[in-house]
Formats: sequence, C-alpha cells, structure tokens
Amino acid sequence: MSGNLRGALIALLAFAIYAAHDVVIKVMGADYSPFQLVFFSVLLSFPFAMVSMMRDNVKGTLIPVYPWWLALRTIAAVITGVCAYYAFSVLPLAEVYAILFASPLVITVLAIPVLGEKVRARRWAAVVVGLIGVIVVLRPGATTLGLGHFAALAAAICGSIASIVVRKVGAEERPMVLLLYPMMANFVLMAIALPFVYKPMPIEHLGAIGLVAAFAWVGSRMMITAYLNGEAAIIAPMQYSQIIWATIYGYWFFDETIDMPTGVGAAIIIASGMYIVLRESRMGTSNTTPVLRTRSRGETATTPRVSLFMRAAGKIPPKR
Repeated sequence: MSGNLRGALIALLAFAIYAAHDVVIKVMGADYSPFQLVFFSVLLSFPFAMVSMMRDNVKGTLIPVYPWWLALRTIAAVITGVCAYYAFSVLPLAEVYAILFASPLVITVLAIPVLGEKVRARRWAAVVVGLIGVIVVLRPGATTLGLGHFAALAAAICGSIASIVVRKVGAEERPMVLLLYPMMANFVLMAIALPFVYKPMPIEHLGAIGLVAAFAWVGSRMMITAYLNGEAAIIAPMQYSQIIWATIYGYWFFDETIDMPTGVGAAIIIASGMYIVLRESRMGTSNTTPVLRTRSRGETATTPRVSLFMRAAGKIPPKR
C-alpha cells in the first residue's frame, strides 16, 4: 500500500471520529447550553493538552512573542467554539458541515492582507463559486435563516481567522502558546457564563463530554499519522468526507436527510475548496499555501489545528 493511500485511509477514519465527536455535541446540545458544553469539554481536554506539552520539543516560555496576534487568535477561537457547538446543537449535521466547508474560501481571502498571498484569477473564481454554494445552502428568502445558520457562518469565519493567525506568527510563536491561550480563555470565559446557564449533569453526561475530548485527541493523533504517511494535497481533501459521515450519522441518530439545495450547495463548496487545495499544491502557485497548512480539521474548543500538535511533537518544522 502506498504512503498516500495509507495516509488517505487513516485521514478518512480520523474524520469519521471527528464526526462522532460532533454527534455527541449535538446530542448533549439538546439539554445543555453551548457555554456549559464548551466549559466541560475544555476542562476535560486539559489532560490531553498536558501530554502535548510534555512532547513539546520547542524551547521557550509561555510568554507570547506577538501578544496582539495571539489575542486575535484567542478571541476568534473562543467565538468559533461556542458558535460551532451551538450550530451542531440546532442544525442538521450535514448543513453545518456544508457551511463550515467555506473556511478554505475565507482563508484564501484573508491570506491576501495577512500573509501577502497573491491570489490569481482562477482562485478568485473558485472563491466566488464557493460563495455561491454557501448561498445555495442557506437559501436566503426561500427559507428562514435561524441563529444556528449565523452561528455556523461565524464559526467558519472566526475559525479561518484563528488559522490564518497561526500561519502569520507560527514560525516564531511556540505551538503550546498558540494552543493553551485559547483553551485558558475558553475555560475562564465559559466559567464566568456558567452560573447563568448551568444545569446539573449526571455522571453519564460528563462521561459523554469526556468522550468528546477523547475523540478530539484520537482524531488529532490519527491526522498526524496521516500527514506523516501522505502528501498534504492528498490528505487535506479528506476533510470533505465529513459530509458522508454526517449523512450516515444524521440518518442513524437523528432521522436527518440532506435536501436537494444542501446537497447541491455542499457539492459546489467542496469542488471550489478542492480546486484551491490543488492549485496551492502546484509548485510556484503559492508561497505560503495557507489552506493546505490548516491541516484540514476546522478548529473548535476541543480540536485545535493539527499543525500545532505536529509542530509541538517535532513532526514538522515551523513555516511561514
């Protein structure tokens, strides 16, 4: 079996685990506020973060080199976590994924002012086509847009901001700094909100939240293995398999089905995103490959960018 095929298969399994992570969030979201879910998810993720710290091969302190960029990433990551948890709680899984798949489009646009990336006509065309796909999914005017739709959009945008900041300062900022500050901010801010939304949780529900943290950790480790086996241009598009898992899980657990506009819009978004990935993978097309370097999985409260774990473990060198 070739390295690319092995890496692709591992990535497919990792995204199945990530989708299971989101299923648990959706189930718990029927009873609990996203603030409470994020709080306990982050709390139970700290042991896994400590393991990452012990594996961190990058020397330095936890004092940020770029505090303002880190503050922007932290704010964006906090908003992403809450909004993603809420969107998964109130919308069909496939619909949330279709909207979150717009992240490569946003990253491509943000890379121009932040990274100095030159985006040529073909990638601009892919961005425009992808945005048309988002409109098809949302169907403004034909359906009522709820808070969940806006939360999913906010998660896609803020997750892209968090990612592009990592690309901006990641060459000089320690991975653990980029990982721990958003976790700490989530923990503190959710703790402040917790008294206003708290509902007692039985031990089995706490166990389910612990499972969310475990799924995030296992998925991240598997994605590291996938990238060590295969090329980024092969592994990155595997993120779109989540729409398949969402369809399966949504049907099994929630009696959800994908309607025609969501399916068509998702197909348009996926096609544009894959085109951007392929364009970036060609030598000379991009100096910074901002989409490829996001390492595929969108960031939430319990699933930071895989590239942070890879750099902390010394698996990849820091790149601008």
